[in-house]
Amino acid sequence: MKTSKNVIEKMTNYRWTICALLFFATTINYLDRQVLSLLQPILEKDFHWTDSDYGTITSIFSLAYAISLLFAGRFIDKLGTKKGYAIAIAVWSFAACLHALCGTFTESILGISDTETMRNTTDATLIASIAGTSILMFVIARSFLAFGEAGNFPAAIKATADYFPKRDRAFATGIFNSGCNIGAILAPLTVPFIAAAWGWEMAFIIVGATGFIWLFFWLLLYKSPEKNNKMNDAERAYINQDYEEEEPTKKEEKVPFIKCFKYRQTWAFALGKFMTDGVWWFFLFWTPAYLGAEYGMETTDMALPIGILYTITVFGSVFGGKFPTYFINKGMNPYAGRMKAMLIIALFPILILLAQPLGHLAILGESGYWIPIILIGIGGSAHQAWSANIFSTVGDMFPKKAIATITGIGGMAGGLGSFFLQKGSGMLFDYSFVEWGTKSTGYSIVFTFCALAYIVGWLIMRFLVPAFKPIDDL
Repeated sequence: MKTSKNVIEKMTNYRWTICALLFFATTINYLDRQVLSLLQPILEKDFHWTDSDYGTITSIFSLAYAISLLFAGRFIDKLGTKKGYAIAIAVWSFAACLHALCGTFTESILGISDTETMRNTTDATLIASIAGTSILMFVIARSFLAFGEAGNFPAAIKATADYFPKRDRAFATGIFNSGCNIGAILAPLTVPFIAAAWGWEMAFIIVGATGFIWLFFWLLLYKSPEKNNKMNDAERAYINQDYEEEEPTKKEEKVPFIKCFKYRQTWAFALGKFMTDGVWWFFLFWTPAYLGAEYGMETTDMALPIGILYTITVFGSVFGGKFPTYFINKGMNPYAGRMKAMLIIALFPILILLAQPLGHLAILGESGYWIPIILIGIGGSAHQAWSANIFSTVGDMFPKKAIATITGIGGMAGGLGSFFLQKGSGMLFDYSFVEWGTKSTGYSIVFTFCALAYIVGWLIMRFLVPAFKPIDDL
């Protein structure tokens, strides 16, 4: 009989192929995102930027990303995971390559014949024009990048909800989310050397073009579980174990966008992201600048320490997503287990408070930078563990049809938090340098915020949603 066959049928594992695709997309996403920060020392010299100027570019990216995320979830829900993800990566890969033309556009607009003339000029008026025009060019390119990259996490979270049961989602999310770390590891090991060999423009082009390779495999391999002939009924039954009474093939109703904001669960997720997302982006965008300002390191000198920093963060991505299962297996519901794990995770970033004082101990000499690298790595690892779990709280409490939309709302809030942190940091570093002749005080202030953000975020979430309460009226 068919029923008996289904019982004894060995389950396929195609869902892990999908997880691998999500992992590689996220890796490319973060490779593209980090190229600018690694080239910042070169670009600041070429275009006469201050820290505040660089902060403007990174903060506008964060703002554009935030606004795009507000609609990205709806976009993915409307078009479907396959088509929506494909469009998103095509847009951000094109935008990543577009950065290579920012210098050419700046020279053309200002009538400058070559980069050397632009870099070496001492004319104050021309310097201001070069800085202002180049900032505008990079802001345009970064905004298009943000628009495309905003589709990554809503699509990946939706694909995870489609291909994994609730008990496995945090683990699967942790695996694909570790692509952030791998991208962040690969970037310093490749980008500075590509720039040194062929110029900073080629770094943007080569890294950006990898997205089109992924796009080919995505279109070839991704299908919804119901239509996927690479899976058997046993795997489909495992995936749908939480939704036995639902019709898997039933067309999903549209979720009223405004209605999502009436739930405390939405606000808990959004405010948790608002408090913490900017911390990760600060490390991503400012660590190379920090090593240059505090330890006098050149771009290629940073490859090994930054690579090690993000190697440390991989542990948080993978094991952080698995951590709540310890509590869930002891009888806690998924949300309670996740919140308990997130409280423990939120304690680790406090170590970042020691980065500045320990890093400058005289006894450490020139190798003092390893202390902040290790402590920031621990903080980044905690962020990735936190991120895997906070994303999964959406799947715990909201129906599948609303997951991408709620994820987009939370991402928007995280982007807004990052906007304020990136721009504020740049202004603070310039002010610190002018007032005290060093940026150390500015970095100490920002590190303090980064250290405490997760505890504050957890307290807000716990206050808004103290216990598991699924949404059943969307």
